[in-house]
Amino acid sequence: MPTRYGPESWMIVLEIQSFGRATPGTSKVQDMNEEASHELLELEKRFQNAIVANDADAIERLVSDDWIIVNADGRTVERDRFLAVVKSGALTHNAMTLDEPRMRIYGDTAVVTGRATSAGKFMGTDFTTLERSTDVFVKTNGQWRCVLTQLTKIAEDKAH
Repeated sequence: MPTRYGPESWMIVLEIQSFGRATPGTSKVQDMNEEASHELLELEKRFQNAIVANDADAIERLVSDDWIIVNADGRTVERDRFLAVVKSGALTHNAMTLDEPRMRIYGDTAVVTGRATSAGKFMGTDFTTLERSTDVFVKTNGQWRCVLTQLTKIAEDKAH
């Protein structure tokens, strides 16, 4: 067996192999993933609330020191720059939601995707966005922190 995989990787492989054979709720891996999923959804909600409240301190507590955003235009925004723009009031939000959340958990790393909508003002100009959002979380010292946010614009539906 390759040495690059840790014990938790093999536990997941064993879990997949036994899928459908175990009694629901009896798997330690399944219970851990359900707990992590609940925790991550709660973090996403806290992040949305912090954004709408324009609370840079709360946002800072939810992301890693090296967090970056890859915006829908493909540009990167580093954590300190994003927080400075929020603190200055140049970026404000009055709405942010994440619909259709999906999670993938790989030990102490997780990926959360969903359909993100937001509205607010940037430098006095109103905006509304509809994007696919991908957040990558890493669990360090028992705490999940977002290390990367990738945003991709969802094309408008021309049929309506």
